[in-house]
Amino acid sequence: MTSLVIAEHDNASIKGATLNTVTAALQCGGDVHVLVAGSGAAAAAAQAAQIAGVAKVLHADGDALAHGLAENLSAQIQALAGNYSHILFPATASGKNAAPRLAALLDVGQISDVTKVDSADTFERPIYAGNAVATVQSLDVIKVITVRTTGFDPAAASGGSAAVESIAAVAASAKAAFLGSEIAKNDRPELTAAKVIVAGGRALGSAEKFNEVLLPLADKLGAALGASRAAVDAGYAPNDWQVGQTGKIVAPQLYIAAGISGAIQHLAGMKDSKVIVAINKDPEAPIFSVADYALEADLFVAVPQLTAAL
Repeated sequence: MTSLVIAEHDNASIKGATLNTVTAALQCGGDVHVLVAGSGAAAAAAQAAQIAGVAKVLHADGDALAHGLAENLSAQIQALAGNYSHILFPATASGKNAAPRLAALLDVGQISDVTKVDSADTFERPIYAGNAVATVQSLDVIKVITVRTTGFDPAAASGGSAAVESIAAVAASAKAAFLGSEIAKNDRPELTAAKVIVAGGRALGSAEKFNEVLLPLADKLGAALGASRAAVDAGYAPNDWQVGQTGKIVAPQLYIAAGISGAIQHLAGMKDSKVIVAINKDPEAPIFSVADYALEADLFVAVPQLTAAL
């Protein structure tokens, strides 16, 4: 029984979500192999070989794999799938894009957002916005899994000594082509990897107030900025800052929620944070039910005071 982890990378380095996925794969039992599929990704493959617990790294290098198109990536994995009992993706935008296509190609069910491995064929995953946990057993010969990275500690990024094996890259699909990308530039930590997040809600009232009140606090803490769906929908913050069931799932060491009421959709994305600080003037705000520290106060007064005190 061997598991294959699909590495998330930028062709130069391995992204943190891969480390959490390796941990989940190790809990499935047997050896763990990692697939690094890209173009000019030798450095990423070498980095993957250093991950503790990894027995082998498969390196597929070709122009068709340069941009992680799901059509090409899933075809690459399909060519290898017969050698594996479990194929695991991080439950990121990339993983969620490729995993369903692979499951369809293999004619198996997909097990999504796994947060715990009970045994080689039984897994736990949240449902109803995290208000219940489903135990799912799969009888498929090959199990296609997406891993909610907040449910697993990251494997050590160093200490391993896996062999790197080069494999042939698949030909490009005629059904999809990469035309271009528009990447949001951000000097702050990436939201899902940040140790500290300062998040704001609709109560901030405008994009100007969002930046005026929260940016100084985030600067002092070296934090990433997050937002509730209501704040994003209102135009106060960009889409890639959204935390929640339909946004990003985060579990930082510290999560500061300012002016966020705590709708179920938002709580599903951040309630696994190690320490949650909530600032809201509504004493009945649901966010207080998950907060470790709750401050019933006007955020426009409390946040600047907190920033000044740091």
